[in-house]
Amino acid sequence: MNNSLHINNKHKFGYDFDSLCSVYPGLSKFVFTNQYKTRTIDFANPKAVKALNSALLFKYYGMKYWDFPDENLCPPIPGRVDYIHYLKDLMDSYEVSENIKVLDIGTGASCVYPILGNAEYNWQFVGTDIDNTSLQFAQEILDKNSLNDAVSLRFQKDSKYILKYILNEDERFSASMCNPPFYTSEKEAIKATARKLRGLNKPEGNLVRNFSGKYNELWYKGGEKAFLHNYLYESSLFKNQFIWFSSLVSRKELIRGLKVSLKKLDVKTVKVIKMESGNKLSRIVAWSFQI
Repeated sequence: MNNSLHINNKHKFGYDFDSLCSVYPGLSKFVFTNQYKTRTIDFANPKAVKALNSALLFKYYGMKYWDFPDENLCPPIPGRVDYIHYLKDLMDSYEVSENIKVLDIGTGASCVYPILGNAEYNWQFVGTDIDNTSLQFAQEILDKNSLNDAVSLRFQKDSKYILKYILNEDERFSASMCNPPFYTSEKEAIKATARKLRGLNKPEGNLVRNFSGKYNELWYKGGEKAFLHNYLYESSLFKNQFIWFSSLVSRKELIRGLKVSLKKLDVKTVKVIKMESGNKLSRIVAWSFQI
């Protein structure tokens, strides 16, 4: 049970492994009963984590196919769908509720936010990425699940930019969303993985991330802070094309600086939404130049 998840999150009360294994048999070999007589998986095993999240997508979100290379980031579905639910609440509270179109920045090989947003609320999406190979795997997911009418993908040709080169002048979006790269370098990411493995009482020998992740998914020059401030600045250049901009923010200490920057950019509204998943506390920062 995870009472910290959004009230509309289907995974709030834990996992029914029998039901999940019935729709996704590949999960069965990873399920075991632990010392507390609870059925579970080894969350330090990336293959087990990927199988569990695949099963969740098959059972609850209508997926028939969801696959990508093991080195790509495997997103935890309960946490990812929480972002969708909180973004829905935000848009509803400001009466942004019809013909929702969302820009997913850094959609990755898993294409997870478009999948979840379309399944839960029938939103339309444009997903972007700086990695063409990831987009090819995402496109295969869309093709095999008949989602091409709901989701389109765009390649960001210049990794220095987030919105520039992606948007057409005449298009409008209800919102943007983003899970920014967290680390400043590969070295920092490896150190964090070692700490996480120690917390799971696992050997650090091969430093396998339990959710995997390629370089562009995990780190950015200057880290999360630099990415977010670039994103904020670029949003001011396209302020009339979005009702809301938003991003996950992992580090609480960044919030004050983001608010200061947004005030300088003359935004009308800033919202900070707390989002919990298990022991992890994150935040969604959302801003609007229009509302």
